[in-house]
Amino acid sequence: QVQLVESGGGTVEAGGSLRLSCAASGYASSRRAMGWFRQAPGKEREGVAHIYIFSGYTVYVDSVKGRFTISQDNAKNTIWLQMNSLKPEDTAMYYCAAGGSHLEYRYWGQGTQVTVSS
Repeated sequence: QVQLVESGGGTVEAGGSLRLSCAASGYASSRRAMGWFRQAPGKEREGVAHIYIFSGYTVYVDSVKGRFTISQDNAKNTIWLQMNSLKPEDTAMYYCAAGGSHLEYRYWGQGTQVTVSS
């Protein structure tokens, strides 16, 4: 039993920053991998950033490397996505996810909208 709730989305100008939060409940062993996905209208959902909560190992899609940072709290019940130097192409619905690995997520949040204006 894992539940995920995202927050922190909004509208920002290009070059600006946002920080997304994901509050997690349920056994940590059921969500050893947690991450962020995004989906823009008419496009396929893509993984953005992932973290293995027990090791701290992170994975990023190339398009956000150097701009986005995924992190977690000490209790391993919250993850954040710090997004800097935002671009219009970052506009999407962002979803928090959790599971056994970043390739097999089982649990999903409801999403939070990020809009970057040009």
